[in-house]
Order: sequence, then structure tokens, then C-alpha cells
Amino acid sequence: MVLTIIKYNAGNIQSVLYALERIGVSAVVTDNIEQIQKADKVIFPGVGEASTAMNYLKERKLDEVIKNLKQPVLGICLGLQLMCRYSEENDTECIGLFDEDVRLFKPLPGSNVKVPQIGWNTIYDLKTKLFSSVSDKSYCYFVHGYYASFGKHTIAMTDYVQPYSSALHRDNFYGVQFHPEKSAANGEQIIKNFLSL
Repeated sequence: MVLTIIKYNAGNIQSVLYALERIGVSAVVTDNIEQIQKADKVIFPGVGEASTAMNYLKERKLDEVIKNLKQPVLGICLGLQLMCRYSEENDTECIGLFDEDVRLFKPLPGSNVKVPQIGWNTIYDLKTKLFSSVSDKSYCYFVHGYYASFGKHTIAMTDYVQPYSSALHRDNFYGVQFHPEKSAANGEQIIKNFLSL
């Protein structure tokens, strides 16, 4: 199996590589269009700011490449957000694979809830084979100040400030807001599930 990780100016690729290494899988990190198109599976990771990342993808036509992939694709964190229709972060039009919009967490005045959310939280209402052998209300690791709204592509939910989509799915495209590569045994299972799709 050829597994490709899309290289663009949004970090966390190294931690994804380490997580794959732990389960005995190697991956090619590339922004080469042909290599991405020929891969059996594609991971689209990301940590960073939406508009800068989208500009980088558009300049290299990687947004169109991602949109037209036919193999299983997994977006992680910013990767999931960029696969949505729109992000409030710097008023960014995104790739549009998912109909959901990305919004800034807005805690109620006087609330002691901190933004960004950093740390462990539960995922629930799990759907699709991406979550095979993962229990409802399992803990995963999150770092984000923006969230994907709930919609028809939602396959997992999390509560922070309000309920939101912690995972999305449409056709061959999957996205998770949490970091499976930092989510211990649950994250490892989710990565294995993706690799066996």
C-alpha cells in the first residue's frame, strides 16, 4: 500500500509519521501532484491558519487535486476544516468537500471555558467504519479554536462550548477534528481503520 501525506505549510506531519511508524506503516510526504494522485490512501494533516494554508494549496493547485481524489482521504484538524465549505478564520473559502462551515468558539460572557480547546475530550454518536472497535464516548486529543458545525456529513460529535462535528464523511473523504496521532490507543485504532477502508 502506498500512503501519501500531503505536504503544505501547515505543521504536525512529523507526529503523524511517528504514529504510522508505531503501527509499522511508512508514508511518503509530498506535494507532488502525480504522487498524491497515485497513492492508495492520502492523509491531509494540518495545524495552522486557514487562509494562509488555503492560499498555499491554491497556488500549487493542490485544492483541485484534493477535491478530485478517488481513494480514501483523511483530513486531520486544519485538514478537516479546509475540507469544509467556509471558515470564519480570516473569512476563508475552503475546498468545499463537506457542506459544513467552520466557526470560532464563542464562550458565553463570564464563562471560564478557554479558547482554543486544548486537551482530551470525548467523541460520541460514532458512525461509519472509521470508528470500528472504538467505543462511544472515547477520549481523543484536541487542539483548536475553530469548529465544524453539525450537518449531514457529521459522523462524530463532541461538546465544547456547544456540540460540534468532531468527524465528517462524504464518499471517499473523511475528516477528524482531533489528532488521532496523539490520541493513544483510540487514535491508533482510528488510523488502522482508515488504512483498512
